[in-house]
Amino acid sequence: MNITIIGSGNVATVLGRLLKNAGHAIGQVFNRYATHAASLAAELNAEAISTTDLIKKDADIYIVATSDDSLKTIKDWLPLYDKFLVHTAGSASINVFEGLTTNYGVLYPLQSIRKELPTPREIPFLIDGSTEENKLKLTALAKTISKNVAFADDAQRSKLHLAAVMTNNFSNHLYMLAEEYCKKENIDFKLLYPLLLETVTRLENNSPAETQTGPAVRNDLQTIQKQRDMLSAYPRLLSVYDVLTESIINYYSS
Repeated sequence: MNITIIGSGNVATVLGRLLKNAGHAIGQVFNRYATHAASLAAELNAEAISTTDLIKKDADIYIVATSDDSLKTIKDWLPLYDKFLVHTAGSASINVFEGLTTNYGVLYPLQSIRKELPTPREIPFLIDGSTEENKLKLTALAKTISKNVAFADDAQRSKLHLAAVMTNNFSNHLYMLAEEYCKKENIDFKLLYPLLLETVTRLENNSPAETQTGPAVRNDLQTIQKQRDMLSAYPRLLSVYDVLTESIINYYSS
């Protein structure tokens, strides 16, 4: 399949790599900043362009991997009428392309993606299309780069995106806070790695509700107060500790 990629950020880069490795031809890479377009295009053996008038009209699919804000105004800056346009956002509606074309869809990677890191071994893709034919085309494309492909409409995709924020973004923020605490207290954060891995491994066969441990689930108020005292010099971390502790206690006491 001949593909043009609009964008050169994390998703555009990783998606481009996957598609190229799967045997697809990346014809062009567009970014308003010529150096950004050139960097990704060189990696994908594609033509780099930085003005929309240079976008060729012969691609089979145009993947728009840009910010949600850019998608909101896409009709103002992307003159690709009657082409097959696809975005990669979790929270943007499939209908952002209405008025540009009748052939459009979504190819959303449900994964934390950073272009400077190794590509995750498994990336689930959620697809949607403006017609049944477009859904089939996107499903076939997604299956060339992933074993985990599912349909999700706007509502389902938005809910999964929210769940992903809680599962990945929030948990990673807690890791960051814990790492900062360990550094300030001169203890080795890496000693917690086996615990982190075990926490995730358990979820493969168990519900999170069944695997919760710690003083809050036991309603161990003495230990909780001791740990709160230890955080007296860390007001931001203490506030997070209090919110999560209260949430756990309330959940398991109800």
